[in-house]
Amino acid sequence: MVRVPSPQPDAGAIAYETAARLLGNVERVVLGKQTEIALVIAAMISGGHVLIEDVPGTAKTILARALAQSVDGATFARIQCTPDLQPTDVTGLSIFNQVTREFEFRPGPVFANVVLVDETNRAMPRTQSALLEAMAEAQVTVDGVTRRLPTPFLVLATENPIDQEGTFPLPEAQLDRFAMRTGLGYPQEDEEVSIVLAQRHGHPIDELDAVIDNEELQALQRAVEDVYVDELLLRWIVELVRATRRAEGVAFGASVRGSLMLERTARAWALLQGRGYVVPADVERLFVPVLGHRILLTSSYLAETRALRGEEALAQVMARCLELAPPPASGWEP
Repeated sequence: MVRVPSPQPDAGAIAYETAARLLGNVERVVLGKQTEIALVIAAMISGGHVLIEDVPGTAKTILARALAQSVDGATFARIQCTPDLQPTDVTGLSIFNQVTREFEFRPGPVFANVVLVDETNRAMPRTQSALLEAMAEAQVTVDGVTRRLPTPFLVLATENPIDQEGTFPLPEAQLDRFAMRTGLGYPQEDEEVSIVLAQRHGHPIDELDAVIDNEELQALQRAVEDVYVDELLLRWIVELVRATRRAEGVAFGASVRGSLMLERTARAWALLQGRGYVVPADVERLFVPVLGHRILLTSSYLAETRALRGEEALAQVMARCLELAPPPASGWEP
């Protein structure tokens, strides 16, 4: 039986109110995507990064800008990936100063709180790898000198899953650095009408104000660390990730980083739901966003499920993993 701590009305109330303000502010400019925004915020406050895989024109850039503008003092940078983009265009480089006769470091766009890496699979693999250290350790090393990145640090990378010409697919090591992979999708008809009407006289994001400051965001990240995860639930998370390595149709399952990210983001998701503890439903909701891009399906399974979309095929894998590692019994109503 999973043990749930006694309810504490004041515990996490401030953190939840802060998260609700952040979510509501971003929703003002990204309409009808509350769940997707919540997923990105969950990754942000758990210290992870997000890969948004979607077609052009679905507000991926607006989402990144809205997050940056919602935090007072946060900086935003955009990296437009092309085949000729060099690693130093991302990390920065040292330039010789003729006056001081010394080399001076010029930081690249990665030195920002929110970094949008647009069409990341259009960059050469050597340039893609420049983000590995930044995403894993929040630092970059240039000319043998290691420099810390600002706090908080969030990478939002985008991919167009339709246009594959002139692209370089992200290797598994790069994909594993992302806490989540998600998409925004097209809005509903009424929401699209509202978007068109709202942009008659400019974009609403130009009037978006900050609703939290950097200290509040860091307090949110600390609050995530305090969210309770029962030991039985923690063991189930590990068993579920291990099940991806032996489920039928899986060539390679999720890594240990998958276990770490599923546990961290489940805590963040619970906080966004107004709870100070994780329930099995949190883990199930995050299975595909957190583990989907870490699972490599066999060619035979892909051939069998070619009529299904990628997420539907992963949902089938999830069902098989749940059979191999069923959730623990719970003593509460989810």
